[in-house]
Amino acid sequence: MAPRDPLLASLKVCLLNMQSDGGAVTDSSPHLPSCCELLELVLRKGLQQPVLSLVQRDYWQCFEQLPHQDTCGRLSALSLAVEQTRVCRKLISAQGRGRYLLRLALGRKALSQFFTHLLHTPRVLEVRHAANALLSLIRYSSLIRLFILRLQWYSPTLSILRNEDFVEPFMSLLLVLSHMEFKLDMENCSFLDESWLLPVCDTYEVVPCREVGMVLRYLSGRVFVLDLVPGSQAHVDMFVSSGDIIDEINGSSLRNCKNGQAGVLLSSLKGCPLSIRILRCRAQDGTIYRPLVKILKALRMENPNAQLGLSPQQKQANVSQKPPGASQCLKEGRIVYIVKYLGKANIGMFGGKEVLQHAIPQVLHKNQPSKEVLLDLKETHLTCTDRNSTMKLFEHHYPEVSCVGRFAQPGYTIFAFCVADSPETPQSSGFCCVVFKAGSMKECEDIVCRIAAGFKHTEWFV
Repeated sequence: MAPRDPLLASLKVCLLNMQSDGGAVTDSSPHLPSCCELLELVLRKGLQQPVLSLVQRDYWQCFEQLPHQDTCGRLSALSLAVEQTRVCRKLISAQGRGRYLLRLALGRKALSQFFTHLLHTPRVLEVRHAANALLSLIRYSSLIRLFILRLQWYSPTLSILRNEDFVEPFMSLLLVLSHMEFKLDMENCSFLDESWLLPVCDTYEVVPCREVGMVLRYLSGRVFVLDLVPGSQAHVDMFVSSGDIIDEINGSSLRNCKNGQAGVLLSSLKGCPLSIRILRCRAQDGTIYRPLVKILKALRMENPNAQLGLSPQQKQANVSQKPPGASQCLKEGRIVYIVKYLGKANIGMFGGKEVLQHAIPQVLHKNQPSKEVLLDLKETHLTCTDRNSTMKLFEHHYPEVSCVGRFAQPGYTIFAFCVADSPETPQSSGFCCVVFKAGSMKECEDIVCRIAAGFKHTEWFV
């Protein structure tokens, strides 16, 4: 009966589970962390540590020391991946670099090629024979004997890579992996030093504004959002939560940065659009992301009143309950308002707030058919989508909005905003007024405030 290794059996089951899921494998795939961990265990099984050295060897050093050129003198795919891994600023440890390299190999369908390169390197498999020959000649120097033994990377008795019965089925599994489609976010790598389980990563796009409004705390080499300044752009957008991590700003990594570095970077980008990569403190299932549990506890001890892990919406719900007439739903993690679209009308060449009290009745007197729509107030723009057909009716960036307000008549939940007419409509000129009806007075005021804040924080630069 052929010998079996439990790691290979587990890896085979994991591959079958990933294949049964169908489609491309992404970071949210439930079996991806287990698959990567099993590959790592195979690489570490039988990996021998150097003698007389205080530095522990990991499989990353093995890949890093492989020849840099192929038989034709060109840089190999492995060497290019190793170099990309080496220059990544978000990785600190050998463990993180090794894991990043494995993810690169999966994404490039080159995992079997990387292992083949490793297996055909003399220092990995064949050096033992040369070492034994030398040891038979050199009997007088124990130091030289130890030096030669250091050349061995993998144990011939423990390693899967040096076992003839195991290496062939293992390479067969790698070929299966190389034919699968992996779509992985390689920028989401700041926690590979600690865990194969990666956090939820989002991008927060911010229009040029006077103040983003995030209170930051530097801890364990990361930049945490401790709180949001009331009335600031971040507070209005409700995209960032206390406890989230700022991973990078406009492509500049903040991994292992010094105190105040994020503030200096934001000051240097004042007046520019910002693209902020956010690592969520909560996982896909809503629980606290495991590697952050201890750090968030430390933050809570420093700031007992900090409501870490709660979104601005949840914090507001803790203070006051929403009115019964509120009609909202969640779309891609954001609050989207369910309102009635009453129509729009051209109001001429002036779009100031003074025209709203005349423009709203002008639209209402047209008696246009109303429709239920989803009003999505995003960070940089708003969109209006037909709730029944999901067809987008229009989209306006906040700089296009000239004014916003609600109908002044008591008891009315009608609000409107004015925007410049689209240049693609030559028959129209000036501004048009777009009118909606909300489900309650409170909801009407909230929508008006959020739209107003959208263009209030926008600055114009010449």
